[in-house]
Amino acid sequence: MDGTSKLDLESGTYRSGYYISLFGAALILLWIGIFKFTPTEAAAIKPLVENHFLTFFVYKIASVRMVSNAIGVIEIIIALLLIFSVKFASLRKYAGIGMMVTFLITLSYLFTTPGIWKTVDGVPVTDFFILKDLMLLGFGLMIVQNNKNNG
Repeated sequence: MDGTSKLDLESGTYRSGYYISLFGAALILLWIGIFKFTPTEAAAIKPLVENHFLTFFVYKIASVRMVSNAIGVIEIIIALLLIFSVKFASLRKYAGIGMMVTFLITLSYLFTTPGIWKTVDGVPVTDFFILKDLMLLGFGLMIVQNNKNNG
């Protein structure tokens, strides 16, 4: 024996964990997507968006609220793809890819936004809400890989 074991994708525990993760990710995306329609969130994401090498130009073609609304729509669509992928497996791949792109961009804000890192008591800290995207990126990767194995 080499000390490794195979993941049992058919176990009840795995399926429960998968669906808890799926609906949890969908809830987070829906909630944050809806919040993007508020002036508070539109203003809060402006420094992130305007300092990123992929999104810096968007405020030249659209207002702060319109950009935030568009991001909210994208997050809501990904959440709905996740939810409907339970019934329509063909949507799973698109939900996973949407999650991967969304959360890679969001995590990259940690490296492109000036002043996002601070030192508190000698420990570097940031706005921890972005770090949830690391777990969601991992789940997106799992969805895409699971889709390849089952599709």
